[in-house]
Amino acid sequence: MAAAAAAVPVNLRLGDLVWGKLGRYPPWPGKIVNPPKDLKKPRGKKCFFVKFFGTEDHLPVLEELEPKLHQPRTRESAWIKVEQLKPYHAHKEEMIKINKGKRFQQAVDAVEEFLKKGKGKDQDLTIPESSTVKRMMTGTMAGFKWPPSPAVCYQAITKKLKVCEEETGSTSIQAADSTAINGSITPTDKKIGFLGLGLMGSGIVSNLLKMGHTVTVWNRTAEKCDLFIQEGARLGRTPAEVVSTCDITFACVSDPKAAKDLVLGPSGVLQGIRPGKCYVDMSTVDADTVTELAQVIVSRGGRFLEAPVSGNQQLSNDGMLVILAAGDRGLYEDCSSCFQAMGKTSFFLGEVGNAAKMMLIVNMVQGSFMATIAEGLTLAQVTGQSQQTLLDILNQGQLASIFLDQKCQNILQGNFKPDFYLKYIQKDLRLAIALGDSVNHPTPMAAAANEVYKRAKALDQSDNDMSAVYRAYIH
Repeated sequence: MAAAAAAVPVNLRLGDLVWGKLGRYPPWPGKIVNPPKDLKKPRGKKCFFVKFFGTEDHLPVLEELEPKLHQPRTRESAWIKVEQLKPYHAHKEEMIKINKGKRFQQAVDAVEEFLKKGKGKDQDLTIPESSTVKRMMTGTMAGFKWPPSPAVCYQAITKKLKVCEEETGSTSIQAADSTAINGSITPTDKKIGFLGLGLMGSGIVSNLLKMGHTVTVWNRTAEKCDLFIQEGARLGRTPAEVVSTCDITFACVSDPKAAKDLVLGPSGVLQGIRPGKCYVDMSTVDADTVTELAQVIVSRGGRFLEAPVSGNQQLSNDGMLVILAAGDRGLYEDCSSCFQAMGKTSFFLGEVGNAAKMMLIVNMVQGSFMATIAEGLTLAQVTGQSQQTLLDILNQGQLASIFLDQKCQNILQGNFKPDFYLKYIQKDLRLAIALGDSVNHPTPMAAAANEVYKRAKALDQSDNDMSAVYRAYIH
């Protein structure tokens, strides 16, 4: 009886506030609006065009449209099947109970503000007609299930790349949205290999499989492969075997030594390379290491791309990494569907070594910021100030970010389960400082942060999250 009651359709109409399920995101508040006149409705089951409330980075945002349409960068729109929609007011209490995130609350606040301003008057949330909208908002895409209903059916932005020439002459290619969350990827027919199933590699492989890629996996600790075999991956006995049986092989390991051992060691990648075989190293290493690996791969007739990733375990699981690539441009393009599955954005930075340098700079900034956060929280504590109040203040200011909030919550809760190992951010700081030394550029902030992480490592925090650097200040 309960199941039958749940299946009763809800009568919805233009202007109604609703909860809509979009991709991997939790049910999100929105309003049923008129679509642009030239935007065709998807065939099949009944759909409504929904404009979502929220703030930047909640949902895939129409960032490129903002300057052209004069629309705030706070809402996304999509066709949503009626079974993926629930009335806003009737389910508000239920949704707020199951979704506790700060950004989710901001989206709810935006709805309430909308209601206060409207006071019963219908505010126009219809997307203006625009050639840009007509070009970009095409193609029906399938989302993820809101059990037990079928997948979301909506018409959204296709993967659109923008190419920018930088002052250095290198080209960066950035995806305007994440296709990994909407299921629109057409997987390559090439056989994919993946070496290394750590915090980052596990999420990457999972998303490759979800998006329909044929993947063969290998890991130094073979037991880690079991879960992925159950999900449809094939097992490779050695790195050489994976490379020899696959068209493109990705690798993601911990540091320069591990990256070299994987390629040059017994039954390593190099033994499986022959003309036409492709190798993509996603490890965060120094430019000298990646250049050496590129040379030996190419010397055997292989093709090489470096593609380190910016993100953490959660972003890896969500398919929302940022990918920095350099090397063989053709191989970069061949990896398109793989990069769409694992990341929200990818940049091509030119010749081998550029991605390694950029990645180290990014992690240098992140690691230094984390050390500063920990320093501020401990200073607040010893001066009798509330650490929670400090976080609340920071979250209302210009420094507000998911990173800041998550890492502070780790510290306040004493939960240092690794999302990004402390030992790896210290490694990246060390390599970034060496990069600065190589060009005689000062890196005093990174050097100071590095010393704090070294202290944390001495306190046995290496295998905890980077936020455990906090403990270096309280001992």
